[in-house]
Amino acid sequence: QVQLVESGGGLVQAGGSLRLSCAASGMIFSTNRMGWYRQASGKQRELVAVISSGGASYADSVKGRFTISRDYAEKMVYLQMNSLKPEDTDVYYCHVQVYGSQYWGQGTQVTVSS
Repeated sequence: QVQLVESGGGLVQAGGSLRLSCAASGMIFSTNRMGWYRQASGKQRELVAVISSGGASYADSVKGRFTISRDYAEKMVYLQMNSLKPEDTDVYYCHVQVYGSQYWGQGTQVTVSS
């Protein structure tokens, strides 16, 4: 069974930074792509960033501001968020797909005040 637990969300002023962490447990391999998504109330969940052995990719809205990284040994995934904007306010979710099954964390709230 795979479990994902996010932490690091909070309230920050525009222009500030936050670092989200995702602790994974269970059968996760280095070949499994892991990522961060975000969702505002009443909206669809959208991809923020993903990372695999082939590299990382980002949504256009966060390129140059957010950085995803991974510690394979510790089964951790991080999202460093800089130059935060009010429109980055969302619940952020960690995600991994293992053997065709989707796994999500419980989410962590990020609120950016103007």
